[in-house]
Amino acid sequence: MNDPVTNDPPARRRPVEAATALVRSLPGRFTSPLHSERVAAQLGIWLGISFTVALVTGLISHFMQHPPSWMLWPSRPVNLYRVTQGVHVIGGLATIPLLLAKLWSVYPRLWQWPPLRSLSHAVERGLVLLLVGGALFQLITGLLNISYAYLWPFSFPAAHYWTSYVLYGALLIHVVNEWAKVRANLWTRERVEAPEVTRSRRRFLGTVAAACGLTVLVTVGETFAPLSKLAVLAPRAPDVGPQGIPVNRTALAAGVTETIRRPDFRLTVTGAVRAELSLTLAELTAMPQHTVRLPISCVEGWSAEADWTGVRLRDLAERAGAAPEAVLVVESLERSGAYNSSEVRAPHWNDPLTLLALRINGSPLDPDHGYPLRLIAPNRPGVLQTKWVTRVVVS
Repeated sequence: MNDPVTNDPPARRRPVEAATALVRSLPGRFTSPLHSERVAAQLGIWLGISFTVALVTGLISHFMQHPPSWMLWPSRPVNLYRVTQGVHVIGGLATIPLLLAKLWSVYPRLWQWPPLRSLSHAVERGLVLLLVGGALFQLITGLLNISYAYLWPFSFPAAHYWTSYVLYGALLIHVVNEWAKVRANLWTRERVEAPEVTRSRRRFLGTVAAACGLTVLVTVGETFAPLSKLAVLAPRAPDVGPQGIPVNRTALAAGVTETIRRPDFRLTVTGAVRAELSLTLAELTAMPQHTVRLPISCVEGWSAEADWTGVRLRDLAERAGAAPEAVLVVESLERSGAYNSSEVRAPHWNDPLTLLALRINGSPLDPDHGYPLRLIAPNRPGVLQTKWVTRVVVS
């Protein structure tokens, strides 16, 4: 006979009832003392610190690449972006084992029954879903991005930027909701724990910390040269590439292999100037040359230093009669691409370290490094160090 309430036959009810009974029994199967509020609270503190550092350094990276009109980033210290982006990427990688450990410590709670006990409980679980989903999205897409595996149709920078606000907002609400438990588990002196539980917890947390430390050790060499030989998991070794410097976009990929060799090449300085300039490669080489040591610092976390030799950008701007507060737009021979030009604002182009470089480490630029002319400036993302420069527009 059918059930008088559901009108379902017994054969149909049995699988549903069995699945329900299984889910209800799951929490009782996780008996390890490491599935505890104390372990979750300690890992949560570490994750909160890690995500805060990632948010701050990520916002620095975003606004250095896409500064609002009112924002003027300084040109010094020259390694500021190199450090903040290195911390962002390498710290993000080290967060992966930490997040996995946190999820392992709390996943019995995911099987609570009933899954939604009230409206407030539903909101709380929804926020946890945002927190977990946002964290996984940021770390997985971030890992794929630095590995140059673009498996999605959307813009990674935009998605990464906006998801960071959702993630951190959910994190703040979660901290407020769970703060009483954190305080009770970490800062209540009366709390007593069995010795074997204490040893197990410390071994587990020590293993997690070691995994995070090992992740840092095998990647930090991509930006910290003395440890470059240990950077076995880094997507770009800091000394592998033409002339000992890595390359993300080659001359072939940019479609400039023929135009960069044309004998009629000119660098023009135009726009809001008293006198436009049109200079051949020979004329640029005849101008006073300056050598500076600056890093190329990529958004993927790697960076490498080199000696760059060329013409100061401020010398060209002053020769053309540009105003000291002007904005310069440096344009490439590359006709397409998101970074075939870049703005250089007053703090940078007035800095004597900012060059239109002709040489690297004493040799003419390789085509993949921007021959015949490339921008190199302190404290700027590598994507804004425009290669194959042919024009400077003053506004």
